[in-house]
Amino acid sequence: MSSQVLTPQAIETAFVRFLRAHAAVTRQLSARLEADHGLTLSDYDVLVQLYYAPERSLRRVDIARAVLLTASGITRLLDGLERAGWVEKRACASDARVSYAVLTEAGVAKFEAAQGSHRADIEELFASRFTREEREQLAELLGRLPLAETAEACSG
Repeated sequence: MSSQVLTPQAIETAFVRFLRAHAAVTRQLSARLEADHGLTLSDYDVLVQLYYAPERSLRRVDIARAVLLTASGITRLLDGLERAGWVEKRACASDARVSYAVLTEAGVAKFEAAQGSHRADIEELFASRFTREEREQLAELLGRLPLAETAEACSG
């Protein structure tokens, strides 16, 4: 690692590059997921959270936290997934205020069908740009950012 001290301008440039790269890659990943599987990135994110959750079930509020959506945003997203038959709503037996989202068998099939091509797209659009060592370093560096630890829970 260099002993140079980065100027505020260099730090800002790096941050803007990070934001632009994130926007470009997620835009391309989302377009491919929609074209190939009829899923948005947010849809896929919810499916992956549920797929790797115990009993393929999570409280709706926990999904909202994991995918960084508001309560109303997660409700709209889950409503669409429920209409598609990929997720079902289940009440909590011990607390009527709590409801769960549960991945259906159709949701499992949808996720598994999308997972392979989505991982290939991530490899092509992101991972292939870096050596193995650079990917490991990047993962370590990005893991220091706020909320990065939530991504590790469902990386499957």
